[in-house]
Amino acid sequence: MNIIRIPGLADYQETLRMQEELVRAHQDDPEREDELLLLEHAGVYTIGRTRDYASLHPGTVLPFPVHEINRGGQATYHGPGQLVGYPVTDLNRRGRDLHAYVTSLENALIESCARFGVAARIREGLVGVWVEDRKIASIGVGVKKWIAMHGFAINLTRESLPPSWPLPPAAFRTSR
Repeated sequence: MNIIRIPGLADYQETLRMQEELVRAHQDDPEREDELLLLEHAGVYTIGRTRDYASLHPGTVLPFPVHEINRGGQATYHGPGQLVGYPVTDLNRRGRDLHAYVTSLENALIESCARFGVAARIREGLVGVWVEDRKIASIGVGVKKWIAMHGFAINLTRESLPPSWPLPPAAFRTSR
């Protein structure tokens, strides 16, 4: 997998354009290596195909823009303190199984958390990764002709963990 790190706070529209270009490149070249964009966004909300705005508290003024996009899932906040990963992956090489792909993303996030001493888990019937009763990672995937895009956002600040969690704050700092 080719890992592409984007420094600083990335513009959402620009990273969406990059993903769409990579999807087209995969469609043109089935042998192309999968890519993973890793970044941190400036504040933004994204909302998936269902366009369920209920989680954005309708009637309130939101501090950041909302982008309607072609992924599954509810509304999600992206911003400083989160590591966002956008794998552009050819699911033709993974058996065209979207559910297995989402499960593999959840498992990779759980394993990554474990390396930092964080006991993360899935919750039955829900997509994403939790620590105790708090969601630490969101997952939303879009697929075009079996090429997956979008991906995950994992909270990396101390504040994203339950107050009872004994992890030292320095273990969850992102670099800028």
